[in-house]
Amino acid sequence: MKQPSQDDGIGFCGNERTRSRRSATNPPVAMNSVSPSAAQYLGGGMQDEGLAPNPDRRRPPSWEPKGHFGHGTGPDGKREVAEEPDEVDRLKAKLRSAWNNVKYGWSVKSKTSFNKTSPLTLLGHSFLLNHEDEVERFRQVFVSRLWLTYRREFPLLEGSTWTTDCGWGCMLRSGQMLLAQGLLVHLLPPDWTWPDAHQLTDVEMEVLKPRSPSRSGGVSVPSFLPSRAPHSAPRGRSTASSGGEGSRRVQRRRAETSRDRQAEVTHRRLVSWFGDHPQAPFGVHQLVELGKSSGKKAGDWYGPSIVAHILRKAVAKTSDVHNLAVYVAQDCTVYKEDVVRLCDPSLLEGSSEPSTGWKSVILLVPVRLGGDSLNPAYIDCVKNILRLECCIGIIGGKPKHSLFFIGFQDEQLLYLDPHYCQSVVDVTQDNFPLESFHCNSPRKMNISHMDPSCTIGFYAKNQKDFESLCSSVSVALSSSKEKYPIFTFVEGQGQDYGLEGQSGVPPDLPAHILPRGKLNRGGKRGSMDEFVFL
Repeated sequence: MKQPSQDDGIGFCGNERTRSRRSATNPPVAMNSVSPSAAQYLGGGMQDEGLAPNPDRRRPPSWEPKGHFGHGTGPDGKREVAEEPDEVDRLKAKLRSAWNNVKYGWSVKSKTSFNKTSPLTLLGHSFLLNHEDEVERFRQVFVSRLWLTYRREFPLLEGSTWTTDCGWGCMLRSGQMLLAQGLLVHLLPPDWTWPDAHQLTDVEMEVLKPRSPSRSGGVSVPSFLPSRAPHSAPRGRSTASSGGEGSRRVQRRRAETSRDRQAEVTHRRLVSWFGDHPQAPFGVHQLVELGKSSGKKAGDWYGPSIVAHILRKAVAKTSDVHNLAVYVAQDCTVYKEDVVRLCDPSLLEGSSEPSTGWKSVILLVPVRLGGDSLNPAYIDCVKNILRLECCIGIIGGKPKHSLFFIGFQDEQLLYLDPHYCQSVVDVTQDNFPLESFHCNSPRKMNISHMDPSCTIGFYAKNQKDFESLCSSVSVALSSSKEKYPIFTFVEGQGQDYGLEGQSGVPPDLPAHILPRGKLNRGGKRGSMDEFVFL
């Protein structure tokens, strides 16, 4: 199978591509090329990715959804039959959906084995699975991550025959999971875990003790067991013991119960934002709509870089999330003054704007870790990044197959897989079921199989956290065996280096880092010798 070229932004799900294209209404077209090292920032949309609408593609007329899960209506409230897909399109869509339901049904599952003696890292948390308590702690943290997968039978995506994203939406789902992790740490306490995680008792993993340092395997030890309900009292002891200590214990437990109840309200609301209906701010319908400015539409494939910009637009557009901004690195560089401008413009020198406080920020950094395959020199760097508490994950995958990386053990990456087709959940209903948004199947793959194109996510709650993030990430990046880091932090704004915000860079310009001292007085780029090429 052909590997993506250095300028490919991973058109993930390439194996599904041919099958889906054959059944699609429009004729096959070449996959758009996306590169995080190319100019990703032409103003507005993902023409910042060098993507332009294909004039040969004719978009069917659209119709407005009725409510959350209704059908299209005209201005007078009647169905506009003339604008709906014809019977051939409907039949193709049904056949395509049926095939994808079988293909992505995970009918055959196997347990994932973990080493009992090696540390396991999951988004800044470290576990040594040599005791049942540690296994349970890992289980709670893993199951509490939000898991966004393919869905079927959701409302029709505007201008298409698609009622499922099976076969083409895996990178959008991975991007949803990255944003969801950022929102979890933004809105919930740092130590939050889903109280109902114990309901998913059949966690498909086993912990193995290696026979020798060089050979993995051995006898299985007790795996995930059903956990007790949180905050349950130990057997044989009274919850409300007499005296002041007992009274304080009761008050503390009530406060914890109240906090947990509020956290679950927030958790449910957060999940609803990723629902599969047109009004959900981070649902597939909204993300596809925001991708149209780049020439993308339902049924197309997305790379990790273009998804980073779609997420930025989605957060900027919604009023549901407060005090949060998303910054997408330009040209493998985080311009610190641009982040300050985004989070608190009043801190900029000469600014007359009143301070509204520092916004929390999600940093998304599209990078390429090699040519056609992962450069082994970056393996330690990727591990060190996943060790950081400020890291919220990596969207990428293996060639033609998008995944959301959240940790590692030894040479194996731990991930959440969006390639599982589930029925749509109506998140507009009260007390909708949450189980399908949490995964009980930890999966691993060898890090050497990782596709080089990916987007790394970080979160900083305040200005102090941002400065700490810059420092700790820079240390992690310095662990690379390559002479130059995979990305860098620099002072100043993008425009100081010839980048005008989100625009102004020719699409064929290679990635570069230009020291501020090398600027001429006019602010223009110097000779090409002044650039450091990655």
